[in-house]
Amino acid sequence: MASSSVYSNSPCAACKFLRRKCMPDCIFAPYFPPEEPQKFANVHKIFGASNVSKLLNEVQPHQREDAVNSLAYEAEARIKDPVYGCVGAISVLQRQVISLQKELDSTNADLIRYTQILPNPQEHGGPSPPPPPPPPFYCPSPWNNNDPLGEAYHTSGGGDNM
Repeated sequence: MASSSVYSNSPCAACKFLRRKCMPDCIFAPYFPPEEPQKFANVHKIFGASNVSKLLNEVQPHQREDAVNSLAYEAEARIKDPVYGCVGAISVLQRQVISLQKELDSTNADLIRYTQILPNPQEHGGPSPPPPPPPPFYCPSPWNNNDPLGEAYHTSGGGDNM
């Protein structure tokens, strides 16, 4: 949150939009800087300057910035989607989460099914199979923890040290 003295040379976006003189104690100045005129224009279009002013005066000073950010987000969402606003965006994201959860459940079921189909030589008393040979010119990345060859390749003896 910036002090209103910073905006003494240039009126805040709200005062500029409303075509009035920006006073040093302007309630809008700390939250609607002159560099962000569209932020206030959107908030004013949806909620009205008077309602925003009343709301900011009723909110504790340490909560005003969060209140303005919420108003700006909702105003922008209402302009994009006048019927549902940010609730529409939340619904879209919830549907995506549900769809991805179903896909993950399906993939996990496939994985369980495939692991049950494949024979496990250890169950039959046989030795564990050796790790697959590395691909030509393979150089593991020190930043990748998901090494496709696994730890057995990187230990001495290629996994035969058990």
